[in-house]
Amino acid sequence: MTKQQRSSVPASSAESFNLFSVIKQAFIIKKNPFPWWKAIQAGICMATPPFIGLLVGHLQEGLLMGIGAFTFLYMFNEPYAQRAKKLFFIMIGIALSVGLGTLLTPHPYGIALMLGLIGAIVTFIFGALKIPGPAAVFFVLTFSMTTAMPVDPSLAPIRAGLVLVGGALSWLVAMAGSLVNFHGPEITAMKQVYRQLATLLDTVGTSNFASSRQQTLLTIRNAEDTLLAGYIPRQKSPVYKQLYLLYERANIIFSEVLEFYTDADKKLPAELGDSLRKVTESIGDNDLLTLQEIDPTDELMGRLVTNIRKAVAVVNKSPSMMDRDIAVKKRPLKDVLSDCLHRNSIVFIYALRYGFILMIAALIAFSFNFDRSYWIPLSCAAVMLGTTIMTTFHRAIQRTFGTIIGVLIASALLSTHPDGIFIVLIILTLTFLTEAFIVRNYALAVFFITPNAIFMAENTTQIHNVSYFATARITDIFIGCAIGLIGVLLTSRRSASSRLPHLIAKTIRTEIQFLVLLFSEETAEQDFEGSKEMRKMHSNLSNLRVVYTTALGEIPKDKKALEFIWPVIFSIEQLGYLLESSSRRKQRPVLKDEDLAQLLLVFEILAKASEQRHAPNTRYIPEITGYTQIRKEIADLQQALQSSARAPIM
Repeated sequence: MTKQQRSSVPASSAESFNLFSVIKQAFIIKKNPFPWWKAIQAGICMATPPFIGLLVGHLQEGLLMGIGAFTFLYMFNEPYAQRAKKLFFIMIGIALSVGLGTLLTPHPYGIALMLGLIGAIVTFIFGALKIPGPAAVFFVLTFSMTTAMPVDPSLAPIRAGLVLVGGALSWLVAMAGSLVNFHGPEITAMKQVYRQLATLLDTVGTSNFASSRQQTLLTIRNAEDTLLAGYIPRQKSPVYKQLYLLYERANIIFSEVLEFYTDADKKLPAELGDSLRKVTESIGDNDLLTLQEIDPTDELMGRLVTNIRKAVAVVNKSPSMMDRDIAVKKRPLKDVLSDCLHRNSIVFIYALRYGFILMIAALIAFSFNFDRSYWIPLSCAAVMLGTTIMTTFHRAIQRTFGTIIGVLIASALLSTHPDGIFIVLIILTLTFLTEAFIVRNYALAVFFITPNAIFMAENTTQIHNVSYFATARITDIFIGCAIGLIGVLLTSRRSASSRLPHLIAKTIRTEIQFLVLLFSEETAEQDFEGSKEMRKMHSNLSNLRVVYTTALGEIPKDKKALEFIWPVIFSIEQLGYLLESSSRRKQRPVLKDEDLAQLLLVFEILAKASEQRHAPNTRYIPEITGYTQIRKEIADLQQALQSSARAPIM
């Protein structure tokens, strides 16, 4: 393991499983800023439908419309182009969930089967498309809530329609910001890239370079995803074009740093990082940016200075830069989804597991006739939202503790039999508090999520025995949490870590396929963007990161094993980026057949070493003129796999 690779091992891999530490971690209060504006918007979305219902004398219909307002809870800082489509389909999905639930309520086993299907399908789509947020939870909630409503399948279209109206209101609120700053999320993403590039330049020649290098790669990847999500074909937005040109320039600067400064033994002048910070501040502004002249000390530094000046020219909308055409290529949706439909896809496996355990929870709930049994699969769904075993433990602890408090709050509210405007105010307040505190700790948010959901579904319940009501709800939630936790432990205790060797080998093989494509005479003039080889490499790199992150949360886990595996992941990710950035260059050398054959041999030996879990022999790696960093990264990968052979899970 090289010094740079060792210094960039993720912090989470340094922790081992300990029940006390798991409980302690579950109640850590994060220092994230309160999202006041989003909390206010969420409260408005949730409270407006029942307020309208109150005004027209149909409060129950207004509460039903309020269920559609769960759509707003899926709103994050994604581009508005993506947000419009995402929230549209979510509001359709939530309305369908209510409609299907109403139709199937007389058939408990049909409810259980459909609940599993909804959980699996929604979880797969959210995972494959990397959509942040509560995933299937609110689909499960809205579908399950129908079992607490009067049984009448003929009301399915009316209920679904009312929910759809509430969802449409949330869609309008979520999209209101597009009228002021349509490309705001993309601007934020590019600011993060240039801020991180400035930090990278500051760390050249220091021990922090490796971790900064990895963080820069992740930041650029995130910005790429954001820009692609915000792209609208056939719409020529000057702001979007400017941002995409800045993204391309950021890639060039990062590639230059990787190629020439990875092994630097002295720091770069502070003026370089300061210049990029000034570029960061000017992104999205219309003011003219001027920088002080930087006198480069050598040719390599002169290249960095030139690229920084070109970034300034883009910020200033210089015609020489803005007249360039941009070629944005998004992967078709069917390709993204199909790439996750295979037996080694952690997304596919997780979706199947989620749906199956959810179905079991529903069958148990309905078979034993629990009071308001929908709380059992709902609690199970919320617990399984954790992406790893560790986060599932955290969710179970947070859900249980938070629910006890939440049920007591709900019981107190329902026992007063509130009506009229007080119902609207209670929903507004609970929703606001949920969104405000969920960024700090999930347990705190559950204090308010639980009474809000109970209140919307059961506000007409005549509660004469508050202690019975509270005990029944808490019992349901304990059972649901236990089913989710036991199911995850039984089905995925070592699921991700056992797949790492095969996936590492698979990713290595796709990288050599793309490398051969880049440096072969037959493909010298090919357009690499969107090629089959690049798509495969992208897909495997993405899956590898997800699987490795998931493995970090599995138990039992070996600290040393994970530390030894990390350099392999590090080198594979860096090599993937170097190959991709090389494909953007116009001039590339054509390798001799014997050099390509040697590279194929080296990569196949590395892939076999990963699959068979042994140390590969050191092999000669041919030089690639002008691409010394690629050769070095292959050598680092070879060394990392030799070290990782001592790791038990490899």
